[in-house]
Amino acid sequence: MTDSATPPPLRHALAGYLILAGLVLQVLRFAGVPLLPHLVSYGFWLAVLLLWPALPRRTRRQAGALAGLGLGLLVVAQWRYGADVAWPRMLDGNSYVVAMLVGVSFIGLIGNRRGDARPLGHPVTGRRGIAGTWLGVHLLGAILNLSTVFMIGDRLQRNGPLAMPQLLALNRGLSSAALWSPFFASMGVVMTLAPEMRFSTVVAIGLPLALCAGLLSLADLSRRFDLTKTAGFSLSPPSLLMPASLAALVMLFHYGLTPGLSIVSIITFLLPAVALASNLPLGPRWTLRRVRLHTLDRLPAMRGEISLFLCAGLLTQGLSICIAAATGSEWTLFPHFGPLEAVASFLAIVASAVLGLHPIIGVSVLASMLELDAGRQTLFAFVALASWAVGTSVGPLSGINLSLQGRYGVSGTRMMRQNLGYAAVMTTLVVVAILGLDAWL
Repeated sequence: MTDSATPPPLRHALAGYLILAGLVLQVLRFAGVPLLPHLVSYGFWLAVLLLWPALPRRTRRQAGALAGLGLGLLVVAQWRYGADVAWPRMLDGNSYVVAMLVGVSFIGLIGNRRGDARPLGHPVTGRRGIAGTWLGVHLLGAILNLSTVFMIGDRLQRNGPLAMPQLLALNRGLSSAALWSPFFASMGVVMTLAPEMRFSTVVAIGLPLALCAGLLSLADLSRRFDLTKTAGFSLSPPSLLMPASLAALVMLFHYGLTPGLSIVSIITFLLPAVALASNLPLGPRWTLRRVRLHTLDRLPAMRGEISLFLCAGLLTQGLSICIAAATGSEWTLFPHFGPLEAVASFLAIVASAVLGLHPIIGVSVLASMLELDAGRQTLFAFVALASWAVGTSVGPLSGINLSLQGRYGVSGTRMMRQNLGYAAVMTTLVVVAILGLDAWL
């Protein structure tokens, strides 16, 4: 990173410092420092407003539509159904994810110091490269979540703009980890909604299904694309050193030092701390200079990711509140949650994801409309995890596709079209797994 000959516009500089302040405030909240409520989300939203004119037109239209729909649903919920809408906190949706994305961006400060870039060497190409990309994202993403996509994606991008097979491998490698990983947001949500589920049973079904997703992806991408010159992620020790070391640190904090914090929270403060520690040996002045350049350059450049996540969070808030107000708490969707009901629920959540709703909405709404005894919670948990895994791969507004759109410029709609065949085959496999799990239970 080098000094720019032309200083950034004032509003870009101010937005960069606001984004940095949001990250710092979020970390202070983790440390238990008492802060005024909603400061983090307000800082991020103000930065988005400052950067709004610089957003690409397509991103501006999409983000504006998401925010407009969210606000409209909140108004309907309050005025039509009498919901008690806590307006000051409505901007908080996805602010914790945005803070994590900002923290992950500091990976760019690790290495390449004083402009001495390390040689890339010869990338792994072909089927082996795509298999390495999927497996690397899947295994490391099972612990580091979305941050792995950026670590591996940015490394691949050093060989040139990412091609569709690389983007699909990143997408599918991460989304399929939702089938079994205990560190994924999906598992955290499911454990909250179904506390008496049998985790070992879910993993026994989800892990083989994730392996099938990998084999399917490899066969599908090899058939549809010429992978001869497509660079992939090498699973060699030098390539794995940084992400594997970060994964080990995350596990250390999660199980030893800060067991009360979620994986997302640990990643949010740990990655910037590692980046700063890697620069401090060159002196405080050098470190502060790199942080300043990162704040003025890289953070405002994240405007696409930040705006899409914040606006999607506002839509989620509006939709969940409106549905809860419209349906109430007395109505039950199914008198009994059996295999047919489970399949219908899975298909409905995936279909809603294709239409643009994050699977967390469908899963949460489904849970609110069911009365589950202990014996049915395991079946519900698998349905929720499977619909999350398939829905996030194909949903244009899922976290992974919003990230790929904001980071690498690929359209979420295009990713959806490219994943429809994959999602159809995975849906068939999941339906078979649901029927088998019900017979097992």
